[in-house]
Amino acid sequence: MRLQRQVVDYALQRRSLLAEVYSGRTGVAEVCDAGPYLLRAAKFHGRGSDATCPICRKEQLTLVSWVFGDRLGPISGSARTSEELVRLATTQEEFSVHVVEVCRTCSWNHLVQSYVLGAAPAPKRARRPSGARAPSRRIASE
Repeated sequence: MRLQRQVVDYALQRRSLLAEVYSGRTGVAEVCDAGPYLLRAAKFHGRGSDATCPICRKEQLTLVSWVFGDRLGPISGSARTSEELVRLATTQEEFSVHVVEVCRTCSWNHLVQSYVLGAAPAPKRARRPSGARAPSRRIASE
């Protein structure tokens, strides 16, 4: 069973941004701006990647998956491990996942991919009109 659907890959956007940085048109400080919450999420919820950081080239990037969905309640907007994503996909209605790559050394971060997981919401049934009918108008002839 295929879990991921509506996959969007941001590789072209990433490549364009890195070209801007390498040419000097965009400063390193503008792209290495991961906040403490993202860096902490990378440490505790992230999974290793084979890719080396494109900015500092000192360490492997960490991938962090963030979940968003109306039906997720308080966990919406939080980082989740791969195991947690599988469990959520089988127990929750549709929600989106955003995967961010993070360098814990220089704070580079970029959205890599987004996709949808979870059970598709049940189709809404058309409402039946209530049994009451509007009174018919009779014209009384005199």
